[in-house]
Amino acid sequence: MLCAIVFFTACKEEKKGKRGYVPDSVGAINSLAVVIDNELWNGEVGDEIRDFYAAPVDGLPSIEPLFTLHQIPPSVFSGTTTRSRNILLIQNDSAAYSGLKTDVHARPQQVGVIQASDHQTLIDLIGKTHDEYIHAFKENDVKANQKRFLISPNKENYLEQKFGITLKMPSVYKTGTQKDNFIWMERVIPKGTMHILVYQLPLDAIPDNDSDRVDAFIKMHDSIGKEYVPGREEGMYMVTQKDYAPYVFDITVAGKPTMETKGIWEMKNFSMAGPFVNYIIRDEANNRLLVLEGLTFAPSEDKRDYMFELESILKSVTFTGGHETTPGTK
Repeated sequence: MLCAIVFFTACKEEKKGKRGYVPDSVGAINSLAVVIDNELWNGEVGDEIRDFYAAPVDGLPSIEPLFTLHQIPPSVFSGTTTRSRNILLIQNDSAAYSGLKTDVHARPQQVGVIQASDHQTLIDLIGKTHDEYIHAFKENDVKANQKRFLISPNKENYLEQKFGITLKMPSVYKTGTQKDNFIWMERVIPKGTMHILVYQLPLDAIPDNDSDRVDAFIKMHDSIGKEYVPGREEGMYMVTQKDYAPYVFDITVAGKPTMETKGIWEMKNFSMAGPFVNYIIRDEANNRLLVLEGLTFAPSEDKRDYMFELESILKSVTFTGGHETTPGTK
């Protein structure tokens, strides 16, 4: 009950305008502090939390959890731990309640609260709220990543000149291949590389109906790989791995309807593969589909955080106006 009193008191003070200095939040990207007593954590309630919040990330070649979970008993939830960027608070209480609280003990901070008088109600509330809470936690991490990028930002202006956009990204990303309708940027990591591809398509290149757009995406994706992403030798180029269907979601990026696709790329005729995330943004103002893609090659390494960095970069896109190329030109 003490945790709830602390949280709700802080929230009431904020509403009344009594809050003073609020420190910066702390914690690794894709980590979640779960404030819950040991009995609940080790039982069915904890299992329900793990089922949702440690579920496998879509589109990765190996199983990695959505969040790295850190259980914190309420008795030791004080000091620095209260400044965790993302917190899930689970506790027994006579009154059932669920809701998100913002910037309670730090900024930016998201606190997902769930309380109930019995285990089954806690489990039910965890099931009902997980989509909303996970979205809030992930968006919080995206913003935290984007803020970190500005410490040492990439200042190249090729994207703005060619496509009329900017991306927030760290300076370790360097522009390599440039063609009329294509830019390829790369970052070297300890055991591999990360890549950003930017290009554009005619507005009608991908159909709107679900039954056709996945096949159309794969055909388009493979053609881009053949044209722009070659391997070491002739006949080698990037294609979409066909063994597993890509995950497709409808989202909004920069205020525009966007098709998000996550899957696995591979090099045709060569043993090389990794995950990708692709955003096809419907830019009607410029009569085009703008395509932003991030992909990673890091064999034998965990890739969740690499891909989340790429996602954070691509979701930072800002449309600035004029650009040199027209959709479909090479």
